[in-house]
Amino acid sequence: MSKIKVLVVDDSAIVRKIFSEELSKYPDIEVVGVAPDPFVARDKILSLKPEVLTLDIEMPRMDGLTFLRKLMKHYPIPTIIVSSLTPKGGKMTLEALDIGAVDVIAKPGASYTVGDMSSQLAEKIRAAARARVVKHESRDVDAEPIRALSQTSYKVIAIGASTGGTEALKTVLTRMPPNSPGILVVQHMPANFTAAFAERLNGICQIRVKEARDNDSVTPGSALVAPGNFHMLLRRSGARYYVEVKTGPMVHHQRPAVDVLFKSTAKYAGSNAIGVILTGMGSDGADGLLEMKQSGAGTIAQDEKSCVVFGMPKEAIKLGAVDRVAPLEQIADEIIRMV
Repeated sequence: MSKIKVLVVDDSAIVRKIFSEELSKYPDIEVVGVAPDPFVARDKILSLKPEVLTLDIEMPRMDGLTFLRKLMKHYPIPTIIVSSLTPKGGKMTLEALDIGAVDVIAKPGASYTVGDMSSQLAEKIRAAARARVVKHESRDVDAEPIRALSQTSYKVIAIGASTGGTEALKTVLTRMPPNSPGILVVQHMPANFTAAFAERLNGICQIRVKEARDNDSVTPGSALVAPGNFHMLLRRSGARYYVEVKTGPMVHHQRPAVDVLFKSTAKYAGSNAIGVILTGMGSDGADGLLEMKQSGAGTIAQDEKSCVVFGMPKEAIKLGAVDRVAPLEQIADEIIRMV
């Protein structure tokens, strides 16, 4: 079995050592080199030809964002951002994902052990190795938003995404009209990054976007993003839909998990819902989307060509859980058609 070749770029000798030691435990992954800064990394990329990069974004000499821009323009490699759990780290991480990084992992620390990090990093490396990365010029959202619906609908839209999902969600949500049905989003992302992600979307969308809190109402014209490290479930009390945000065991190695959202949506919204599964590695969301379809909901999957990783949509399609398969640019239109 050929191993996935990884280059670790981090100015911290401790992080370089931890990543190298932890990743050596996995038979399908090989750390072919480490670099303390982008200048050393550039030479090692040319000589070692790694398939995946882990990249710290806060480094001396040249910061990770500047390096990533150059890399994505001239020599694109699937890159996982390694970031500190700070507001600044969150904003820089979102910029890196916008530039073309495929995923993010938090540095191990007080609230995040090396053990937690190890298995997650290995999974993210496997996903990144399969990711479709193209020469990337960062651009602002330029899609035309869909015109407002003629009347407000009280349907619920549940969306799940993983690797490549931050940009896919931006494409979908920026096109949703200001009176679109209430939207619930699960994006596989570490704690502390989801708030910055929701805030960024809120600044560019016609709808309101916020990180979900327990008992938040699901209302037209708004989207709730599941907070990192918490599951989000749909609940109903009379005519009111609301969310429950809670801890609990990981599902498919994920918390939040798409399946948890989709299964609760199938139970409480039934045919009054639409389920959407976007780019991502693994099978999270496939079973839940099938339950949504069986309960009468409309279901949509992103097509292979527009996915960064065609894992989650592929598994849902294989299960027979999907009514419509569409390119990313058309998914918002498909949702509105179903509404």
